[in-house]
Amino acid sequence: MLTIIIIILGASFLLYTLLGGADFGAGIIESFAGKREEVTISKAMAPVWEANHVWLILAVVILFTAFPLVYSSLSTVLHIPLMMVLLGIICRGSAFTFRHYDIVIDKSHKYYTLLFRVSSFVTPIFLGIILGAMMLGRITFDTTKGFYEVFVAPWLNLFCIVMGIFSACLFAYLSALFLVGETTIERERKMYVRFSKRFMLLTMLMGLLVFIAASIEGHDLLSDFLHSVTSLITLILATFLCPVIWHFLNKQKNKTIYLRIGAGLQVSLILIGWFYIQFPVLIKMKSGSSLTFFNTQAPESTLQQLLIALLAGLILIIPGFIYLFKVFKIKSNSQ
Repeated sequence: MLTIIIIILGASFLLYTLLGGADFGAGIIESFAGKREEVTISKAMAPVWEANHVWLILAVVILFTAFPLVYSSLSTVLHIPLMMVLLGIICRGSAFTFRHYDIVIDKSHKYYTLLFRVSSFVTPIFLGIILGAMMLGRITFDTTKGFYEVFVAPWLNLFCIVMGIFSACLFAYLSALFLVGETTIERERKMYVRFSKRFMLLTMLMGLLVFIAASIEGHDLLSDFLHSVTSLITLILATFLCPVIWHFLNKQKNKTIYLRIGAGLQVSLILIGWFYIQFPVLIKMKSGSSLTFFNTQAPESTLQQLLIALLAGLILIIPGFIYLFKVFKIKSNSQ
């Protein structure tokens, strides 16, 4: 029962990274592409941008129901970066809605656009920072150490900041690859191909810096990967996919489906590799102990009721998502 809940939690996190991450990345791409790409990006995002948050909500519900100690710990010690994530989601969603659906284009439009673009950076960066804080092992609940040591030091460090930048680059890379297939204009297609290549290289560079920053902060992340056969294989495969995707990007007629499958596989492999070196730990503590799936789980009766609710919910959510994508994709193609 616990295993199934963990799998659903992992799948929710993966889907939010792939779908929600691509949407956040679209705002990052727009920041570099300029106003002329606003229409294409908004058109690609409009049908599904808000629905992607379902997976984040699902992950949060699983955490506070199945692993309440982990949820309360994160929401207390990491309340500052969590608040930045929430503010980014709210501001970005509001700005996108007003910008996309406001029929009167006036000076307020540029402020909506600015808020949309800034928020598209803020949320991915702080999501990466939170993930880094969970891995690094600086979290403490000893309030006698002072506000900074408890609420700031666990996440305001080189490793967490590099993790944040890596997340933003990864999201932008995902979005650029997806956007290659969202336009029929050759000039735009070539531009998104260039962005895909640049963010691929930048993501690889930031991935290398993540290992270096971890070593500087006293966390031997590279050793963790080298001692896990599964994680090492996923890292090699994710790297090997880079020249494959680059090959399809160089083709005159890009195979959109191959690009998207390749990007999805890469991100999945990265997350699976991280999961294997982290499991069963959810939060590493400064004291040397850890909060894991097993020492923080809710009572069995709670897990049983949660699993029933999750399975019933997924029966409704998954067909709904497929139908949503299918309807709007047909509509988009017909236009």
